[in-house]
Amino acid sequence: MNGLSIGEVARTTGLGVHALRFFEREELFLRPIPRTAGGQRVYDASDVEWLLLCNRLRESGMPIAGLRRFAALVRSGPGTEPDRLALLEAHERAVRDRIAELTASLEIIHDKVVIYREHVAAGTAAGVWAPR
Repeated sequence: MNGLSIGEVARTTGLGVHALRFFEREELFLRPIPRTAGGQRVYDASDVEWLLLCNRLRESGMPIAGLRRFAALVRSGPGTEPDRLALLEAHERAVRDRIAELTASLEIIHDKVVIYREHVAAGTAAGVWAPR
C-alpha cells in the first residue's frame, strides 16, 4: 500500500505521533485511516492537507469540540456548507477579538518599554516602579 507513514506525516505537519493518534481517536480525520497488513497507518496527501488546516484551527484557539463538529460536517458532505460557514465565521470573530485584546495589551507594553528605555538611557531608571 503506497502512502505516508505516521512518522512522515508527523515530520511534514509538525504534529507529534501522539497528536496524530489523538486526532484519529477524536475522529478528526475526514476518513478512517487505512492500515497495512502489519497494522501501520497509511496516510495520503489529502490527510496531510486536512491536518495542516486542523492544526492551524487548533493553534488559533478552536476547541477540540469545534474541530470535531467541523470535521463531522465536512464528512457529511454537500448540504452542510452553511453550517461549516457559520462555525468558521464564529471562530474568525473569536480570533479577531483575541487579536484586538492582544493588540491593546501590546500597546500598553510598548508604552512601558519606551518609558523604561528613556529612563535607562538617561540614567534615571532607579525607582521606576520599584517596590517600597
